[in-house]
Amino acid sequence: MAKKVVIVGGGFAGISAAKKLADTDYEVVIVDKSNHHLFQPLLYQVATAALSPGDIATPIRAIFSKKDNIRVLLGEVTGVNKQENTLSLKDGTTLDFDFLVLAPGARYNYFGNKDWEKHAPGLKSLNDALDIRERILLSLEKAEQITDPQKRKPYLTYVVIGGGPTGVEMAGSIAEIAKRNMMRDYRNFKKGETQIHLVEAAPGILNGFDEPLPEKGHATLEKMGVNVLLNSPVQEIKENGVQLSDRFIETPNIIWAAGVSASPMLETLNAETDRGGRVKVNPDLSLPDHSNIFVLGDAAYLEDKNGKPLPGLAPVAMQQGRFLGDLLRNPQKLKERPPFHYTDKGSMATIGRAKAVADVRGFKFSGFFAWLLWGFIHIFFLIGFRNRFRVFAEWMWHYLTFKRGVRLIKSDAKED
Repeated sequence: MAKKVVIVGGGFAGISAAKKLADTDYEVVIVDKSNHHLFQPLLYQVATAALSPGDIATPIRAIFSKKDNIRVLLGEVTGVNKQENTLSLKDGTTLDFDFLVLAPGARYNYFGNKDWEKHAPGLKSLNDALDIRERILLSLEKAEQITDPQKRKPYLTYVVIGGGPTGVEMAGSIAEIAKRNMMRDYRNFKKGETQIHLVEAAPGILNGFDEPLPEKGHATLEKMGVNVLLNSPVQEIKENGVQLSDRFIETPNIIWAAGVSASPMLETLNAETDRGGRVKVNPDLSLPDHSNIFVLGDAAYLEDKNGKPLPGLAPVAMQQGRFLGDLLRNPQKLKERPPFHYTDKGSMATIGRAKAVADVRGFKFSGFFAWLLWGFIHIFFLIGFRNRFRVFAEWMWHYLTFKRGVRLIKSDAKED
């Protein structure tokens, strides 16, 4: 009888592991609460109307439609029974497994302030991206209806909290909208009225990059019209704005990009975790007390050879997925349990049109060349030729015309 591998999560780690296990003797079951694999690094482009949801999402079933040993289930895992080798789904059903791969991803961490989430959405799903896009568009529509410049000021103000790659990319993209792209379609206000604030509690942005890239990124944002507020921890988020230590920024347009925490489902493992809820795993990515259960991607805590925790990035998740797939399909490796080693191929972040920073194996780039490099790498990792072609075509269209993509507001949208 074929052994069963259950993979929880259809993200980078889960999909990479499943691909390695395709056409093997294993019975593979992928469980995800969404029916699609999402290319999260480009979510902010959906939120700012540069791309459509279908450009960065692919149905999981379509990825494995020709792989007879892989089954896909739509469901949400609520708990794991390590002793019985079973997991529970939200609908009450139970799945058994011989090997379990947990790659449920992460959610945004509001540091104990759960009520902030409804006013400052994060960016982890298509729903998040569409919600943010709708907030931006509705805010512009409200500003168009107000004749008093002081009263419409909050609707033309945007606050992005968090100076990591996601926050920088989001702030830069909104700046392009505010200063050039969409403003031409509105008559009642000028682009100079818009204000974009990037709020960071630390003394600098892009902390994962080596100098001079953070400094160049900061300078580029300022040149684009983004007000970068450093050493500015958020004290409170309300429906109508953000309270910092030295000021209150009035706006309904608040986006959270300040940190993540692991899936709460991992708490049912009763395993040791770090402060963010990531499970501390063995060098082979297995649980210390259960060698048939593995944790990957944003859910796993593992240190590199220098004692630094591996970052929650797509390349880490993909390498871990491929490593585990090779481990399970090779009986000798499964017996010996070699350790996982992450190969860091570099980091990059886009700031705006033809503007990016990149650190590739010690070589640092910024500006147009870094933007081209960022674009080609992201298109390469998109699943499916159709997605790659469409995204490339959309980007070329935006670059040549300065126009954004879909800017639709749902008919049932209601004012706050």
